[in-house]
Amino acid sequence: MVRFGVVSTSPSAGEWEALLLQHSEAHLLQTPAWGQLKARHGWQAEALAGTDAGALVLLRSLLPGLRLAYVPRGPFGQWDRLIPELVGLARQRGAFVLILEPDAGDPVAEQLPRHGFLPAARTIQPRSSLVVDLDGSDNDLLARMNQKTRYNIGLARRKGVRVRSWEDPAAFAAMLRSTGDRQGFGVHTPDYYQDAFDIFHPRGECEILVAEAEDQPVASLMVFGRGQGSWYFYGASTGVHRDRMPTYLLQWEAIRWARNRGASWYDLWGVPDVPLDQLEAGFASRSDGLWGVYRFKRGFGGRLVRTPGAWELPLRRAIHSLYHRFGPGHAA
Repeated sequence: MVRFGVVSTSPSAGEWEALLLQHSEAHLLQTPAWGQLKARHGWQAEALAGTDAGALVLLRSLLPGLRLAYVPRGPFGQWDRLIPELVGLARQRGAFVLILEPDAGDPVAEQLPRHGFLPAARTIQPRSSLVVDLDGSDNDLLARMNQKTRYNIGLARRKGVRVRSWEDPAAFAAMLRSTGDRQGFGVHTPDYYQDAFDIFHPRGECEILVAEAEDQPVASLMVFGRGQGSWYFYGASTGVHRDRMPTYLLQWEAIRWARNRGASWYDLWGVPDVPLDQLEAGFASRSDGLWGVYRFKRGFGGRLVRTPGAWELPLRRAIHSLYHRFGPGHAA
């Protein structure tokens, strides 16, 4: 359950949604719906709102007496005046650290050092991403892509790959689990993807798409949209019929879904956090970590976007130090 703090107003849940409507730049991870999802999976979600700013705060107990407060891809708006309230909320809830992870292009983030925040040793969400601009026709979008990517989209069609909506979160979760086991990355529980679908799909803010070859599901993804933005958070493939390039057509249809619902950009989410020249110099020879997906994502014509990363305000320095020595690699 999302609770609302007070800065200069006392917002109801409806007023919080109205505040978000005034801020089309606010990230999906700052919405009450995201707080609802995380609240079903070990987090406590609270919100603070001012006259022209807001923050969804997620709190989690890692161990007894070890609690952190985290603001994913936020706050939003002119939120510098929210900082004392955010710190106060984190202290009241017994957090040993307050972590802010502002969204890309947020000028307020430059003020964090003077409030005592330090650059975090690790981020929770990917710091760098490729973002595809969605203005123009299908032909315009295709023209901005790499020639090989355009070819593979067409090849998938010629080889009989079909993409459709897939209202089967359990099957999607099973494919994602298999992909994670094969490629060595962690995934959420099946209930997590079911809850995400149940919360966002009725709002028109989420779709699962599946690519099929010979009537067999071979690749799938979960795409989200809010306001002017859209995000590719989760994707899976079986490795079957790879020669038919199903993942290329799948991403293309996700891009079209996002554009058709009114999005201005599509975030491919997560590439290695290095400058563009290093990405271009290294992608052909590296496949570790996020390097393995950069070669695929770069072909869709996106621009490299870098967020300010995670910033931490230690509230209990001894525990904060131990957390960095022995804590988990990621908090969410």
